[in-house]
Amino acid sequence: MKIAIVTAGGAGMFCGSCMQDNTLARALRLAGADAVLVPTYTPIRVDEEDVSTSQVFLGGVNIYLDSMVPGWRRLPGWMIHWLNRPSVLKFLTRFSSSTDAQQLGPLTLDMLKGIHGPQRREIHEFVDYLCQQLQPDVIIFSNALLSGVLTELRSRFSGKILCLLQGDDIFLEGLTEPWKQRVLQQLKSNCDSFDGFLTHSRYYRDFMSAYLQLSPDRFAQIPLTIDVAHIPFPAAAAESPLQAEVSTKTPEQRRFNIGYFARICREKGVHRLLAAAAEVLPEFPNVELTLAGYLSPAGISWFENELAAVRKMAPGRIHWCGSPETREQKFEIIQDFDLLCIPTEYQEPKGLYVLEAAAVGVPALLPQHGAFPELVEQLQVGQLFQGSTSELAESLRKLIRQHSESGSPAHRQQLRESVCRSFGIEATSTRILSAIKSLCENQP
Repeated sequence: MKIAIVTAGGAGMFCGSCMQDNTLARALRLAGADAVLVPTYTPIRVDEEDVSTSQVFLGGVNIYLDSMVPGWRRLPGWMIHWLNRPSVLKFLTRFSSSTDAQQLGPLTLDMLKGIHGPQRREIHEFVDYLCQQLQPDVIIFSNALLSGVLTELRSRFSGKILCLLQGDDIFLEGLTEPWKQRVLQQLKSNCDSFDGFLTHSRYYRDFMSAYLQLSPDRFAQIPLTIDVAHIPFPAAAAESPLQAEVSTKTPEQRRFNIGYFARICREKGVHRLLAAAAEVLPEFPNVELTLAGYLSPAGISWFENELAAVRKMAPGRIHWCGSPETREQKFEIIQDFDLLCIPTEYQEPKGLYVLEAAAVGVPALLPQHGAFPELVEQLQVGQLFQGSTSELAESLRKLIRQHSESGSPAHRQQLRESVCRSFGIEATSTRILSAIKSLCENQP
């Protein structure tokens, strides 16, 4: 079976959905499928082997100019195609402010209109590639916002077309009116043309079937997948003398590093973690907080103000590491965590960062909503809190006091093994391919 996975680049930043799409393609290949990962908008940026094609379709610069510059769509191809080169897109996205939904309402609606919008030329070129050159048996779009392609694609492609939903509602809810309702109405109409939908959690299946007014029968769940073998894990089979010494210390003496590794923004709840840390760190002199992740230029001033206010409460114990460039740097930071805490404000549809931390033996403290309860249930390690900052702070206090038990080498090894069993690329590859085949066979 030849499967084309159409993904959307993250405009130069590490994007959880892009990374999961990349690992999904690798997993399907491992299961025997001929999986091809096709990037749109911009090249993807991942911290593992990049298996995407070298060509980028629906180039982000040109589709933006199609919508925003009168007459741009009528320019001859030789004048504009150079803007779709991956090297050019990578360079230009360094200067883009963000993919902020508040600014992208008109462009989003144009893209959803497909060949009836200003991106007609780019869509024709993309469909030509899919139908004439690639010729897959199944096409999976990694988000519903790419569905404007479907009208043209359906007229020329007889195979099954699926959609992997990974957080579309988060972007949609950020749109301003009147664009939000217009976009949602167009999206619901477009989704009728998909043969089926995939999600990574039961929660997101139930939520999106209601949100887009789709029958739950059109959905199938596939697990998140992660290549654990290529994630470094320090040998800790036996307790060293240093660890033995640490285990005899009281919670007030033992170093405890609370970690945050995700995009730095309000939606991910970094400000809530900082507020809880302002309560907890003064009570425990040896507790530290380490923050890392992508910070957009637009968010720098806000984050620096939040950070400065809390640093006054615990001088020298709050560390900002920025966004590491390599996989090795990323896991060097995460391995130093005793606890991962991402107190998202939105309902998380997948939570890949939870698995990355668990793969190096780091448990997570998470809000009791979205896909988080399912992840904690499957990993059999981790804690949930109800949602308020005071409850987050109280949960942190409890886990700091219990650290001598939960932070042992044996517990870390157990957590890594749990990730391998439930989410490892070798364990999930055949399950994912079977779910895709079953969904295709069960849809008329």
